[in-house]
Amino acid sequence: MPPLNPKINIFLVDDDAVFLQWLKIEFAEHPVYHVKTFATGELCIANLEKENPDLIILDYNLNGLEKKAMNGLQTLCQIKICKPNLPVIMLTSRDKIEVAVNCMQYGALDYVVKSTTAFMRIEKNIHAFFQLRNMEKEESGYGELCPV
Repeated sequence: MPPLNPKINIFLVDDDAVFLQWLKIEFAEHPVYHVKTFATGELCIANLEKENPDLIILDYNLNGLEKKAMNGLQTLCQIKICKPNLPVIMLTSRDKIEVAVNCMQYGALDYVVKSTTAFMRIEKNIHAFFQLRNMEKEESGYGELCPV
């Protein structure tokens, strides 16, 4: 029998090593999360089936280190092809409505601007998503299977 409150497996994908490490530390302070980090979209996609994450947090401008690497939207498209129901939260340093609309059109759950409050917004999104998923499962007779 699976545990009642399993950990939420999260992929953090960002080529900004400092921001990636900061976010990883923030998640590590909460025992409900299990985090894996990746510096490229290619590495994320390569581990998608094997690791089976519950959620992905993905940088919009992902090809800063390697110009030929997939950017965030290309990675998002690949994720949605492989796992169409997998929630993806996009991260970016650009606070522009066009970027937010782009992310949502490609299937992102939300768009979060990189800032000192980014973790709080991400956590609110995660909580709301799993709360909704739990309610849907309860209504369909599956019972609560997801943490949060």
